[in-house]
Amino acid sequence: MPVLAQLAQTSGGDHYLHWDELRRRPTPQGLSHEQWWLAEKLSRRGTGTPLPLLSSEGTPFWFCQPPLLLKGLHEIDMKAGASVMAPEAVTTPSTRDRYLLSSLMEEAITSSQMEGAATTRDVAKAMIRSHRAPRDRSEQMILNNFRTMQRIRELKDHPLTPQLVLDLHQLVSEKTLDDPADAGRLRPPGMEVVVDDIYGTVFHVPPAATELEERLEQLCRFANGETPAAFIHPVVRAITLHFWLAYDHPFCDGNGRTARALFYWSMLKQGYWLFEFISISSVINQARARYERSFLLCETDDNDLTYFLLAQVTVIQQAITNLHAYLERKANEVAVLQRRLEGTDGLNHRQLALLRHALRHAGFRYTVLSHQNSHGVSNQTARSDLQKLAGRGLLTPEKDGKREVFRVPADLATRLPS
Repeated sequence: MPVLAQLAQTSGGDHYLHWDELRRRPTPQGLSHEQWWLAEKLSRRGTGTPLPLLSSEGTPFWFCQPPLLLKGLHEIDMKAGASVMAPEAVTTPSTRDRYLLSSLMEEAITSSQMEGAATTRDVAKAMIRSHRAPRDRSEQMILNNFRTMQRIRELKDHPLTPQLVLDLHQLVSEKTLDDPADAGRLRPPGMEVVVDDIYGTVFHVPPAATELEERLEQLCRFANGETPAAFIHPVVRAITLHFWLAYDHPFCDGNGRTARALFYWSMLKQGYWLFEFISISSVINQARARYERSFLLCETDDNDLTYFLLAQVTVIQQAITNLHAYLERKANEVAVLQRRLEGTDGLNHRQLALLRHALRHAGFRYTVLSHQNSHGVSNQTARSDLQKLAGRGLLTPEKDGKREVFRVPADLATRLPS
């Protein structure tokens, strides 16, 4: 029986093996590992779709669409596409802005931590909510990412241009680089970099700096759907943009954060509105080795991008699952809190949200400005919310210089109706 015919009878749709893994598995009956691999390669090459992304050597990247990838893309379309019915929590005005802020903060913090930012979530969130100036480079990275995510929402209906990519990089990297002049500019000629580990092992040599301007032009044409001529699934296009920017490594620093920003821009641009509320960095950060290995698999198998596509589709699916679990958990928390407060009239959704946070953060201090920013209300409305809670003994009013603050009492749980 010919090798290809035999492979068609034995191959499953639940994997897409690299040689490094295939050579360790039992072979289909009658085949050597080399024959099995040759059959896989011939099959993949025969159905592969070339991309306008070129390697440093000038050869094109390409990808296949195995059943595993098609299944993942279909599930993303079903759960996060333009026609998907929105969860009530993200369409109700009283909760939408709060969940959006929470998502933006989560992505900003985790994306920064992936690049070395060292600060706690509570400290970072308090900085963003209170509009406090960053105290160090780590906090500056987080604030930059937060502002970038906000900016991407504003730019989702705009075409991508090289200048826009530079502007996003400047926003991401402002006040965080050793040389401030590197913010918002491509690596200058002669500034060549490598991607390596702490031991000096080189994993990737990006294209030369002299090629970056032209490569960025091609990236934008691809982002805007001008290339290639063949149909590319929108999620594949967004993931490819992520890979492309990271592969070219066009900036001296901040490439990872900019790559993830372009992914979000592309998803929102192409109608995946739910990604305003989804954080992929939190999922990537939980499996960093798998994320980094998917880059290597592509480069070590003739520029086959399928490995990275499959890895990122899994990340997206998990991120969507996390969002729905988060919304369900918050809805349950609200229901429990509302039952406890049945005998207390007059508390609005903002005050309930604050109390839910306060129950987990004894001693936390709220300000009028932080409450105002968290819920998008006027200064007077925010002040009234806090003063009414203080009047019921659920917050303790204090002074921090001239500023009025409201502290969570240590015994808040016992002060609420049982």
